[in-house]
Amino acid sequence: MENAVPQLQSVHSDRVRRLIQRWRNDPEATYQTWFLWEQRLKNFRSIRSGIAVVVDEIEQEKFGVAYRGSSLETIVHSIAEQKQIFKGADHAFLWKPKLRIPDIYENSANQKAFARLLHHCSCAACADDIVGHINAIDALKIKGLGPAVANLLYFLHPTHIPPFNTAIVNGYNALTGAKVKLGSWPHFLAMRQGILNLNAQYRELLSNDLGAIGGLLFDIGSGRYPAPPLENSAAADADWNAYLEAARPPAAQNKAQIQDGENERTHTEIQAWLRDIGKALGYDVWIAANDHSRLHQGVALSHGCLKALPEHILSVNGSEATRLIDVLWLKPEGAQVVAAFEVEHSTSIYSGICRMLDLALNGNDLSASTELFLVAPDSRENDVRSQLQRPAFSRITDLNMAWLPYSELEKHRDAIMRFGSDLKAIKEISHALL
Repeated sequence: MENAVPQLQSVHSDRVRRLIQRWRNDPEATYQTWFLWEQRLKNFRSIRSGIAVVVDEIEQEKFGVAYRGSSLETIVHSIAEQKQIFKGADHAFLWKPKLRIPDIYENSANQKAFARLLHHCSCAACADDIVGHINAIDALKIKGLGPAVANLLYFLHPTHIPPFNTAIVNGYNALTGAKVKLGSWPHFLAMRQGILNLNAQYRELLSNDLGAIGGLLFDIGSGRYPAPPLENSAAADADWNAYLEAARPPAAQNKAQIQDGENERTHTEIQAWLRDIGKALGYDVWIAANDHSRLHQGVALSHGCLKALPEHILSVNGSEATRLIDVLWLKPEGAQVVAAFEVEHSTSIYSGICRMLDLALNGNDLSASTELFLVAPDSRENDVRSQLQRPAFSRITDLNMAWLPYSELEKHRDAIMRFGSDLKAIKEISHALL
């Protein structure tokens, strides 16, 4: 498409490189707040499982005729609640009754075509296959079903499909001088090719995962960072450098670092409490694989814990998700998982519930006898309970899942460690979710 995949001049290319380097080091930019956010990796499996549920319900004609309360709402909300970059991701899927869009709720044929797109892309072996399926859905001209669907496809194939929203399009146009338009699959595919070219050019500063460059474009398009000038002039370069230096004042960066440190310290501290309680009760303890090296009071979280999960856990479906759950307690004999804990300090309660359901319902080692705990601040009780009213979480009643508030854990942890012998005390201080 004309002017959608432009070639950057060498001078402009150097400016882009400086921009990316500055952006990567900004503790408030999406590279550090979202792309390197470890909870992001945990969300991939639950979102993919949710997409499979959407496909299955449509194929069995159980999806219904409304977005609200549907399995699609469940999974889109799980995406939308992931940091600022996906805020508003659900807008494109909301039913607009006056316009009758997106036309996948009341039109059965369109609904099934949408399911085919998700299913075929889930099974696609290469990028060309994915593009072919996108072209097939575009040929049907379903009203209101446009490139916002790419936010679902990104979680299926993050190395082939970039995330999509208005800010990302604006950022791409500002950075490259392109004229990509919203709402058009051909424009999206042209932008995708341009993004792939950019990503290849600056691969050592970005990632194979297109979420990184998507975050960069989002921060440019939302006004957080100024796009480098396209013209080659000393005056333009001087002006842009001044804007770049002013984009993230040191005071704001320091404040963000302090806040991030407080949040991370709290999450890590709760994990350390659960680790110590589990060991005191005689269980083997597993710390999430991506948290092994995190320090609490100068000691790695994984100190004295299992270095690897037992083979019978690693060999079954869902083992990768099991490895990423915050804390697991296992019986030394037989290595059965007796309790799983997800700490939701500042991350979405919604996503935490999705992960626990995913772990419990996908044939992994978390059996019906495993106790599941959402560990969260007392102030988040209303959030926990409101999320559980969603129809998508009806299976909660079949599981041993409870909410464990911080205050109860802090108040009783020493006594449990001294006098406890099994899960009874933890269950006593936890609250039923329904």
